Amino acid sequence: MKLKEKVAVVTGGGRGIGRAIAMAYAQEGAHVIVAAAREKAEIDEVAARIGGKAILADVTFRDHVRKLVDYVVAEFGQIDILVNNAGRGMKYVNQEFMNVPRPFWEADPDAWQMVIRTNVGGVFEMTHAVVPHMLERGYGRVINISMNHETMKRKGFSPYGPSKAALESMSTIWAQELEGSGVTLNVLLPGGATLTGMIPASLSQQQRSKLLDPSVMGPPAVFLASDEGKDCNGQRIVAIEWNKEHLE
Repeated sequence: MKLKEKVAVVTGGGRGIGRAIAMAYAQEGAHVIVAAAREKAEIDEVAARIGGKAILADVTFRDHVRKLVDYVVAEFGQIDILVNNAGRGMKYVNQEFMNVPRPFWEADPDAWQMVIRTNVGGVFEMTHAVVPHMLERGYGRVINISMNHETMKRKGFSPYGPSKAALESMSTIWAQELEGSGVTLNVLLPGGATLTGMIPASLSQQQRSKLLDPSVMGPPAVFLASDEGKDCNGQRIVAIEWNKEHLE
């Protein structure tokens, strides 16, 4: 029970990586609040399964974020862990992005901007709202979910790649600013393409079989959120590599 009585907020918690981390945290004794911008049925199912709370909140809207944070603080008195997992993927810009990359000038500008607003602006809004509560208590864990460097530079992966590059830059800067405060901030990524809601339905079963299972994120996410990870700040952890080193 490495996270007993800890309070964790997991955005994008209804499916994929967010769901896997929420379930891993609950198994370790945490009170878990799963949030998502839509698909209430998904977060309700996760919350029911783990005995947590489900809240609809779009991280791109400041009033949604403030209501979410205010609710958690009022209900539990604290927020110990924030997992910034909510994100928009390439399928919103190009449904065939896995097999048919398209240049940026063919992208719908509104869809392009939506990805940036969610993956960059949404992380800022959540972290900006939560960290002051953590600083007041001198304790907190922030985990930002990223992707491989190679994929950030992959042809046809704009704006998703650039959004994660910005996320990692923000994370590096923020971790330095939090150093010594009792609040840590780290980046966690699977280490390869992962079977999540961002994968288009058109992907073949053969291609899907090669994708990582989101559960690979559970053990390192627990480590970073627990007291075991208290000295880990400003790090970039690749889940498949971490699991190989620590679990074999």
